[in-house]
Amino acid sequence: MRLVALSDIADMLGGVSRTRATEITNRATFPAPIDTVASGKVRVWDRAAVEAWIREYRPHQAQAVNPDEC
Repeated sequence: MRLVALSDIADMLGGVSRTRATEITNRATFPAPIDTVASGKVRVWDRAAVEAWIREYRPHQAQAVNPDEC
């Protein structure tokens, strides 16, 4: 399992700001984080689940997602 943090998700979404990435990750449809690290300050997600969400909900950005990154 490959994990991604908020900054990775921002990049996967085409370079949106961290603020915008936070708004998107807080949506009910977005995958739940796998865990929270760094004393509860950093959430991490399963990269495959995030990629699947992007393909379904933001298909215009799906081509920008490269599974070989990170």
